[in-house]
Amino acid sequence: MGREILPHERDLRGWLRRRFVPAEDVEDIVQECYCRLAQLRSVAEIDSPRAYLFTMARNLAQRQRQRARVVPIEPIGDSAADELVSDGPLPDRIAAARQELDRVRAALATLSERARRIFVMRRVEGLSQKEIAAALGVSEAVVENDASRSLRAILRQLTDADAEAPRAHKGAKSVDAR
Repeated sequence: MGREILPHERDLRGWLRRRFVPAEDVEDIVQECYCRLAQLRSVAEIDSPRAYLFTMARNLAQRQRQRARVVPIEPIGDSAADELVSDGPLPDRIAAARQELDRVRAALATLSERARRIFVMRRVEGLSQKEIAAALGVSEAVVENDASRSLRAILRQLTDADAEAPRAHKGAKSVDAR
C-alpha cells in the first residue's frame, strides 16, 4: 500500500488546501484516508490508487462540510436563560482597565524611542535580549540596561500616580464640602 499511496500524499494535501479545506481539517482527512486504507485487505484490486485516494479524500471533505453546517436547535428553558448572562468583565472593570492602559501608555511616552522599542519587544512581544540586540543593532548590555531602566521608570510613574490619586480625591471632597 505504501508504494501506491504515499507518493501522492503531498499532492493530496495541496489539492485539499486548494479546495478551501482548513489546514486542521486537511490533516484529519489525510489521516482518516490512511486509517481507511489500512483496513483494506489488499490494494491490488484498485486500478488507480491515486484516483482512489483523491476520491476518498473528496468524500471525507464533503462529509465534514455537511456536518459543520448542521446546527443543533435546543429549546431555551429557565436553565438556558441563566446561560445567557455574560461572563465578560463588568463595565466598571473595563473602564478601570482602560484608565490603567492610558497610564501605561503615558509612562511609555516618556521613554526614548529606543528604550520604548526595547521595552515593548521584551515585555509585550516576549523577545529575548539577544533577539532584540540583533534586531536593533545594539549590544545585549544596552538592551539589558535600557529594559531595566525603562521598567523602573514606568513603575515609578505608575506608583507616583497611584500615590497622588488619593490626595486629589481628598482635595475634591473638601471643595465639595464647602
